[in-house]
Amino acid sequence: MAKKTQVSETPATTLLRQQGVAFTEYVYHYQEHGGARHSADELGLDPFTVVKTLIMQDQDAKPLVVLMHGNCKVSTKNLARQIGVKSVEPCAPEVANRHSGYLVGGTSPFGTRRQMPVYVEETILALPRIAINGGRRGYLLGIDPQVCRQLLGATPVQCALQER
Repeated sequence: MAKKTQVSETPATTLLRQQGVAFTEYVYHYQEHGGARHSADELGLDPFTVVKTLIMQDQDAKPLVVLMHGNCKVSTKNLARQIGVKSVEPCAPEVANRHSGYLVGGTSPFGTRRQMPVYVEETILALPRIAINGGRRGYLLGIDPQVCRQLLGATPVQCALQER
């Protein structure tokens, strides 16, 4: 288990506190390109319950947020079909940083710089608790997944592909 250290406020934690949302903080050693699997391994969590925040865009370069299980990929074809656009692709890291206000690897869906539609893999909402980025690399928050629907207006979708 990672040791607990004090983490300064982020736009995500500020928003959650203002809304009265209870959360648990998890601090771990961030590893470049380690992804959700690395954080899950380091914290002793199931990668299925670690939710990654992905900044993507449609064919018109309109940004959107996708919340996905840590051990799954997004089927962009299925996602595009479900949200009624021609195509969806990941944003380049510098574009994602500009839209969210966070660095890739530390992107939280809460407190983003720009308001964007949020889509959540439907099975995430059935989990009792998830770990999601708190707005800084190496920092996750344990929350009730229903907070994603309540605060973000997240729309459930079915676009998960198992990673190999």
